[in-house]
Amino acid sequence: MSDDPSSFSRIGPGGLPQGHQTAETDEGWSMAKLLPSETGLPMAVWITENDGYQHDVRVKVSTIHSGRGSWRHDAVSVALRPRPHEIGRRRLTSDDLQRVSQWLELNRDTIIDYWDGKLSLTELLARLQKVTGP
Repeated sequence: MSDDPSSFSRIGPGGLPQGHQTAETDEGWSMAKLLPSETGLPMAVWITENDGYQHDVRVKVSTIHSGRGSWRHDAVSVALRPRPHEIGRRRLTSDDLQRVSQWLELNRDTIIDYWDGKLSLTELLARLQKVTGP
């Protein structure tokens, strides 16, 4: 391997070489994965800051209960405003959407503040509330 800096590959968001990222890989680079123990939901949720994305506040929600799953392959995009609603073709069950909507409403201001860059990840985790109930 050469010591010439021009011979090194530059890796960018999503683990892809620079110039090969998409909006989706860029977004995934900055996502925080929240497990059921942190949300009270039966599935993982991914939250990101707005880093120049053209869409409004969204989270990704796994369709797999247990905290496993991939935001790319197993998740539904759920927009927060004006009220929680699914984006795209993939859907949650009606029970899961209802629980996720409750959690989003409970944490609305915190999620928006994180999206707007007003909170660090540590502050986000300290302010998030768990949803309770079945």
